[in-house]
Amino acid sequence: MSIERLCNQTFGTTVAALALVAWIAAPATAQDATSVTFVQPSPSAINSFPVFVAIGEGYFADEGLEVTVESLNGSAAVLQALSAGQADFGRPGPGPVIAARSRGVDVVFIYNVAARSNFGIVVEEESDYQAIEDLRTTTIGTGTADGAEVGFARNVLLGAGMTEGEDFEFLTVGDGGPATAAFTRGDISAYAASTADAAILNQRGVAVRDITPAEYARFFGNGLATTGELIRENPELVEKFGRAFARGHAFALDDANRETVLGHLAAGNPQESEDPEFASALFTAVRSKTIPIDDSMGLGYQPPEVWEEWQESMLAGGDIEEPLDDLSAAYTNEFVETWNAGIN
Repeated sequence: MSIERLCNQTFGTTVAALALVAWIAAPATAQDATSVTFVQPSPSAINSFPVFVAIGEGYFADEGLEVTVESLNGSAAVLQALSAGQADFGRPGPGPVIAARSRGVDVVFIYNVAARSNFGIVVEEESDYQAIEDLRTTTIGTGTADGAEVGFARNVLLGAGMTEGEDFEFLTVGDGGPATAAFTRGDISAYAASTADAAILNQRGVAVRDITPAEYARFFGNGLATTGELIRENPELVEKFGRAFARGHAFALDDANRETVLGHLAAGNPQESEDPEFASALFTAVRSKTIPIDDSMGLGYQPPEVWEEWQESMLAGGDIEEPLDDLSAAYTNEFVETWNAGIN
């Protein structure tokens, strides 16, 4: 389903979806606490670890916020919820944000969480595929039809001189068990995987390796987003939420807090942490992608030049028909300095 169709679905559909997927809420703090809804593109607490650490450490409560976390299926659904007014903040990918803005959706990327690309194209460990070019005439699996991983993979494949529909095909197979089955059945030769997806495939007995060229690491992944309307009308709320989020992020980057962090993540999604060894390894992998390439700019900073590259790749891939009138309106570093000043 295209981003356009997802963003044009009725708000009633969004409300119903959110009602079904809500699975954790922060305990009530004070009676006058401000209720905030955060939507994530999968049920993983580990992938959204700064939020769950900020909940567990009481950082949101310090800001007078009561945060409810809800899980959806992919970035497009996250953007739909934001545009429908059913969520205040979410964690979509930059590609879907650009696509949504090209359709007139007023969403803004405000915090670069996955500062290093958290996507890659993986193949089975024992396969003959050694380079992206080797995937010509194959089918590449994806978790969702319009998720951030699709735009990333398309960019990599186009960069290798391949054309979708001629040299390769995408097949939406889902993640976790369905992705494992798709490899086992031979439905796909490769998979556009997040760091978590690759770890899950390995855990489920499908050993995979990443063949993505190293230069694509600069394409940062999912981050924190909200609406332009919220930024304009309630910048104080954006500042409060982001400050608590940044504190949670910084706390989790400190190895001295590792066991405490893993405890918060287990509270957020007990199923995901049923195998503590796997959860710990997954957290290590996900966290490594959130360490800024240039830490002098602080946590959450977004390089404008990489936004330009994201847009260029989407134009080349046909995800958008023309450049945005104002690409800089798709993101802001306005709050980054203030948020980092609040880290202690």
